[in-house]
Amino acid sequence: LALNPWDVVLCISGTIISCENAIVVVVIFYTPAFRAPMFLLIGSLATADLLAGLGLILHFAFVYFIPSEAVSLLTVGLLVTSFTASVSSLLTITIDRYLSLCNALTYYSERTVTRTYIMLILTWGASICYGLLPVMGWNCLKEPSSCSVVKPLTKSHLIILSVSFFTVFAVMLQLYVQICRIVCRHAHQIAVQRHFLASSHYVTTRKGIATLAVILGTFASCWLPFAVYGLLGDYSYPALYTYATLLPATYNSMLNPVIYAFRNQEIQKVLWAVCCGCFSSTLPFRSHSPSDV
Repeated sequence: LALNPWDVVLCISGTIISCENAIVVVVIFYTPAFRAPMFLLIGSLATADLLAGLGLILHFAFVYFIPSEAVSLLTVGLLVTSFTASVSSLLTITIDRYLSLCNALTYYSERTVTRTYIMLILTWGASICYGLLPVMGWNCLKEPSSCSVVKPLTKSHLIILSVSFFTVFAVMLQLYVQICRIVCRHAHQIAVQRHFLASSHYVTTRKGIATLAVILGTFASCWLPFAVYGLLGDYSYPALYTYATLLPATYNSMLNPVIYAFRNQEIQKVLWAVCCGCFSSTLPFRSHSPSDV
């Protein structure tokens, strides 16, 4: 096959995604202090994005160097599984943040740990089921007219994935709006009790809204074009449209470590310690709630 520049860009993106998220996975896995539910969810997100990056690299390698229908289906299944798990992990992090604010007194309990494991099992179980569909025969290799804008996924399969994205985005939007309201209300109460100036309450509110805008804005701008095109596009459309909407979606996996992991102070401490060559699993940590992550 003639080398497609879009495929090269996707492969480069996959390499960057893999490197970034591999750092997060290694730090969380080898640091005993990172066993709290919020870090498990961040680790799940990083693992999903790591697999997505590896899937992009493998897909490029097998398409151009080891062409095979069976292997192609496996790599597409891996990409569907990993990207679905990535989006679902973002939803679980949002749910965990919301519950940590609503149930602040009971958050640090065994129930939270159990709930976290249940969410992880559901997230990865559903993602694996989505990814197995092309491998188990739900593909358009034998019937090209049923193909979606992403071959070999069928049109109905991609519609399900797109509708699932819109559902996840709607739930995340609702939860983050509620989180913003709770944070603003708490900031106002603290300002009143401690006789702070109104400007301090304004700064806190503005910071919360800015964080909300960054999280949801990044998620929507990366995935919304591809989700809309997946619903409205047709297999006969030029492949350029698919690449132009799919590439921004991969950037979400590139930005997730920055938004959810590298901004966390505990993870920053470990990374600085590793860079300085003085890594220790007994580094002091202060307790954070998920809303601080």
